Amino acid sequence: MREKIKLKIEINRARCNFGIAFDIDGVILRGRVPVGGSPQALRRLYLDSGELIVPYLFLTNGGGIPETKRAKELSELLGVNIMASQVVQGHSPFRNLLKKFENELIIATGKGDPALVMSEYGFKKVLSLEEFASYFESIDPVSQYKRWTTMPQSDRKEPAMPRYNVLSERIKAAFVVSDPVDWGRDIQVLCDVLRSGGLPGGANNNQPPLYFAADDLEYQAAFPSKRLGIGAFRIALESVFNRINPKRLECVTYGKPNPFVFKNAEVILSQLQSSSRQDHSKNNRVPGSHPFEMLYMIGDNPSVDVKGAQQAGHPWFSILTRTGVFQGKDNHAEFPADLVVDSVEEAVDYILKRECIELGA
Repeated sequence: MREKIKLKIEINRARCNFGIAFDIDGVILRGRVPVGGSPQALRRLYLDSGELIVPYLFLTNGGGIPETKRAKELSELLGVNIMASQVVQGHSPFRNLLKKFENELIIATGKGDPALVMSEYGFKKVLSLEEFASYFESIDPVSQYKRWTTMPQSDRKEPAMPRYNVLSERIKAAFVVSDPVDWGRDIQVLCDVLRSGGLPGGANNNQPPLYFAADDLEYQAAFPSKRLGIGAFRIALESVFNRINPKRLECVTYGKPNPFVFKNAEVILSQLQSSSRQDHSKNNRVPGSHPFEMLYMIGDNPSVDVKGAQQAGHPWFSILTRTGVFQGKDNHAEFPADLVVDSVEEAVDYILKRECIELGA
């Protein structure tokens, strides 16, 4: 059956204008463990030769590492060849801010390697919040009580000389690239930076721009219960900042369900479609028409994945899995999906059968 569906899709490529966007956490993986038959589901989107026959990408609010590295990790975990262009993370839109901050001093925080992420996007003067804080003595008043910093004196490294004039040059923007690891330190240092106009210890009410890669309150990881996400950190930072500062915190958030994210995904999927081996769809396309008849968003979070697809409108079709944040018996009450399934494998099976039937194959 699998090979028959593949053959039908290949024969009818000129009329098979659809693409798929997969969330990762709770849909494809739980932690680093594949769930819902995800490896089998993804293999159905390739020929046995390894050629991609259905344009798809991963649309996640997660991140913290460059898209090239994330693609390699996913390829190893899922057993298929995934390109960096198929990985769209919460912080991927930060590339669009390069022109504004390329040569300005900025800080980045979050799990993984946030400074490397920003550097790979082309930002020339970027420091992790951790490194930036290390140049200001006692900026984190409880650092000596943190086990990961209270190593024997002989094992401690001397603070490196600042790479930039961090003690006199103002931070021009702060980026929360992924879920912060040390909330206490990050809230303290970000409040210092944002209240001082970019130079901790000073007095300047001109808040530098603050950008969040996403705004998820919760997400599904390896632990059975949902975990607090980057949106929870934003709420904590905002609550503290607004209590100690006369002006309210200003910030910009990216990630799903922002319609911009879905429009950007459409562009990337269209590029993947155009680069495929036997794409004749443009020959039958009406000038100015949408390159896809249907785009499927497969996610586990109704308030993020389903809401985002709904706000993006045509041609998005939302599919909700029960392997992550959502585990209800019926559809979600506030953000009902177009389809609810038990797993991503069931979702892909539905899509392939639906598209092939619609094609008249």
